[in-house]
Amino acid sequence: MNIVRGQIVSFRDDPMVAGEENCLQHWSKGAIVVDEFGKIAWRGDFSNLPNAYANLEETDYGDKLILPGFIDAHLHFPQYRMLAAYATDLLDWLNRYTFIEEQRYGDKAIADAAAKMFVDELFRHGITSCLAFSTIHTGAADALFEEASRRNMSLITGRTMMDRNAPSGLRDSAEKSYDETRELIGKWTGKSRLGYAISPRFAVTSTEEQLELAGALVKEYPDLWMQTHLSENHGEIAAVARDFPWSKDYTDVYDRYGLLREKSYFAHGIHLNDRELARLSDSGSAIVHCPTSNNFLGSGHFKCREVRNGDNPVKTGIGSDIGGGTSYSTLATLRDAFTVSQLVGARISPYEAFYMSTLGNARVLYLDSEIGSIDVGKYADLVVLDPCATPLMAARHELSSGLSDILFALMIMGDDRAIVETYVAGKRVKTAIV
Repeated sequence: MNIVRGQIVSFRDDPMVAGEENCLQHWSKGAIVVDEFGKIAWRGDFSNLPNAYANLEETDYGDKLILPGFIDAHLHFPQYRMLAAYATDLLDWLNRYTFIEEQRYGDKAIADAAAKMFVDELFRHGITSCLAFSTIHTGAADALFEEASRRNMSLITGRTMMDRNAPSGLRDSAEKSYDETRELIGKWTGKSRLGYAISPRFAVTSTEEQLELAGALVKEYPDLWMQTHLSENHGEIAAVARDFPWSKDYTDVYDRYGLLREKSYFAHGIHLNDRELARLSDSGSAIVHCPTSNNFLGSGHFKCREVRNGDNPVKTGIGSDIGGGTSYSTLATLRDAFTVSQLVGARISPYEAFYMSTLGNARVLYLDSEIGSIDVGKYADLVVLDPCATPLMAARHELSSGLSDILFALMIMGDDRAIVETYVAGKRVKTAIV
């Protein structure tokens, strides 16, 4: 057992529900007691530390902020090194770069090396949990599961299903994707802190037969996650309308095959009509907002506040969408989310942003009983943030008048240099990277 000390910030509810005054807990001189299982045994003001813990080893971060580890609700493991690839739009980017890169993952040695690099990069940026896409190769999914298990990381992924509109090295068949998905589910479900996501890439790369079998898997395994993409780009939407002429709209394609439900995640969701939002809302499905990717690929501006709190509210997470996204940094993701919210006329606050990347994403992913806040019984997945990480940030910090201001400056100016340490199940993992 040990103690981690610092300025603790942990959300207890959505700021848009509880209000900014009541949404979080803040101990300016706080302490967290981590037990032998990597879980939180106690937390609160250090002055109230129970005598039973008085002689434990301490790590004191002074006035630096300790938050729950960041959670990334959408990114692509095999695109870990594909940032900054120039293209005209999403479909051009996929064909010119992404599909070529992902074919390499048929080699297990390449996948193993990439998995280590990918997880290292997450930890460097304070990300302790994620929902990630892999490729069609079972070895690639195994590699990521193995690496996350070795590090005791909370991670959800799965073998991608894709049987058309891609190079032959990235196409499977409907039957093969179904069979291999079932094998991987049996192999990894319930192991360590891992979860399995049934993963049809998107309607453009799946035949109706494959989508039907994806729906069958969702029905067979109702407790598992399902991830795909939806309404990211106008060219993609037109392709779906052409390939599925019977559909009312893009969302209707997934709906027909039973993919709309709780624990279903649709990345992007930028250009949805009222009917689509109503169906997503009624079914309990979630959209994952990917602002850096949306901006980089010119896909459009997601109206986050409107979708979360409109007439048909849809559960909404947030993710980096590496490698369409331009940074692993959750701080950069939140910065772009704020910028987009300004452009669409519905500004999000710093508290809303940090809530979404911690407890909000944990709730959306149904992981909030284990992670997302600094509460007794949850895993000690933590990120330590330095608001004075650079000379300019230190100068800016002198102007901060309160916690909200400090968090705002961090998400606008911060990057991996602001991440002092990352803890996974109570163990330091950023400074342990070699």
